[in-house]
Amino acid sequence: MGALGRAVVLELSRRGHRVVAVGRTAADVPGASRTLVADLTVREGAEAAFGEVGAMGEVEALVNVAGGFAPGSVVEGADTALHQMLAVNLETAWWSCRAAAPLLTRHGGGAIVNVASRSAVGPVGGAAAYAISKAAVLRLTEVLAAELAPSRVRVNAILPGVIATAANREAMAPSRLAAAVPPGDLAAVIAFLISDAAWPISGALIPTYGWS
Repeated sequence: MGALGRAVVLELSRRGHRVVAVGRTAADVPGASRTLVADLTVREGAEAAFGEVGAMGEVEALVNVAGGFAPGSVVEGADTALHQMLAVNLETAWWSCRAAAPLLTRHGGGAIVNVASRSAVGPVGGAAAYAISKAAVLRLTEVLAAELAPSRVRVNAILPGVIATAANREAMAPSRLAAAVPPGDLAAVIAFLISDAAWPISGALIPTYGWS
């Protein structure tokens, strides 16, 4: 689980939520009540994971943080890039939402927050497959918001730009990190979106890239 995922778990735990963290490999995630290992890029993995989650009790919210980044242009990028980016960015959210929606409906309502990207609405050269996969997450968010409205399930997405993580600090020039947003600040936005205070908000695509 990456820096944003860990920050989300910590923030939600701090606010009194019981958090189940799901990842592809076993890991100690501070703040998580329980961790599960599952491949969320496939239906069977998501269904198995959320079957376990549902057996633990009521499910109030889903936060789709799983994702990845691969550079490359449309013309010169790796042949596998589009498939990889769609799998880790779109399909993880698609299958997780499908598996979690009945649990949220059974609860009587709830919230889903997807993590998209600024690149989805303002793409730049060099990250074509990534931008396309994150743009698909935006459409998924809007469609689900409409589909799940009768069940009182709210669906929103945040659009981070550069996140101030240790990995980005090592890989990027200081000038690119000047306006980077800390993972904890993004986690606070997500915590608000799943809270009762955000009940009127659904189908929103929320920029979370500060002044950059």
